[in-house]
Amino acid sequence: MAEAGTNAGINTAPDAVRRLDGDEAGELAGLAAVFDDLQYVLRCCEHLVAVLAQPAPDDALAEALWTGALVGYARTFSPREKVLTDDDLTALELDGDVVGFHKALLRLRDYYVSRHVNPRESYTIGVAQKNNGSAAGVAVVGAQQAGVDDTTVRQLGRIAYGLSGRVDARMQAAQQRVHLAAQAMDAARLARLPLVNVSAGV
Repeated sequence: MAEAGTNAGINTAPDAVRRLDGDEAGELAGLAAVFDDLQYVLRCCEHLVAVLAQPAPDDALAEALWTGALVGYARTFSPREKVLTDDDLTALELDGDVVGFHKALLRLRDYYVSRHVNPRESYTIGVAQKNNGSAAGVAVVGAQQAGVDDTTVRQLGRIAYGLSGRVDARMQAAQQRVHLAAQAMDAARLARLPLVNVSAGV
């Protein structure tokens, strides 16, 4: 994402982009990463709604999209980055127990990415008996776990959409702060900053 000229009022590609460090730049980078994850979650939800509406949904595709949505969503609430919190969920003023739903999504994320648990089926091993009571063989009985449903996907989409708006507003304010910090540097100081390789069309 190259938006170097957004606040500077220039419409052409800059001659050079130099890396800024510091609190303002770090904050903006964190917000941009969270915004990107929320957009990814929204795309997963859009595709999932279409997949689940089919007469015979592709279970593998549905699980892949749902897992991606859960992982992306949970990452936006990273305790290390501290961009989004429960307060942001409450501020959305959506109907229902949004914080409770959020916590359930985080538990589901752990379940779907577990290295130890199959999220699709649980298995019980039994012994098949003959009429006389003796063992006839081994039975492997699978119990299919409930998959994702349209209502849950749409609720996640509503939350991700609302959070995107909040993060976007913060990004605009953070971008202004970074721009002001950059304007305070003279040309010689800017020239000492490391160059960022910005590919055309990115």
